[in-house]
Amino acid sequence: MSKTLEFYFDFASPTTYLAHKRLQQLREQYDLIIEYKPMLLGGVFKATGNTTPVAIPAKGKYMLESDLPRFCKRYNVELKLNPHFPVNTLTLMRIAVGAREMDCFEAYLDAAFDAMWLAGENMGDVEVISRCLTNKDLDAQALLELTQQPEVKAALIAATEEAVARGCFGAPTLFMDGEMYFGQDRLDFIEEALGQA
Repeated sequence: MSKTLEFYFDFASPTTYLAHKRLQQLREQYDLIIEYKPMLLGGVFKATGNTTPVAIPAKGKYMLESDLPRFCKRYNVELKLNPHFPVNTLTLMRIAVGAREMDCFEAYLDAAFDAMWLAGENMGDVEVISRCLTNKDLDAQALLELTQQPEVKAALIAATEEAVARGCFGAPTLFMDGEMYFGQDRLDFIEEALGQA
């Protein structure tokens, strides 16, 4: 019997990128349906009083230099820290909301995550976004036009508010079987639940 995992995400987070890559592996191993739920991480931080881990120098150093490389090695996932980090992902997240209308959500997801966390692109720059999406055979102009639609803007705000209402305080946040999990380093609990299903 398949299980459904809700995955609240924002491209701004390297741990969310790692969770995305690991979840793809788990989806190949188990009968897993992943429901990607875009949210604006900055909005979640503002609503909950949270902040990025790298704002605390010692924590940021540990995460970037030790913790994330360990995860990459364990699960054979490639990560290159983005030299433009932190990146304003408002446009990217609006595209994530609109991409479903164009039936290219999964292709867009991979293109945006890889541009941010493998190619080190400045994905806060609209011209860079356009080039990266075009290079992946996506209709960059149409996707960028969607970001200006009032309903797309409103949908991202509503999705962010929903995430906060459900208890999200950062990314990645995941829900399965009524349980909430925070962080890519908690995916082992999800894998354990999948193995018992």
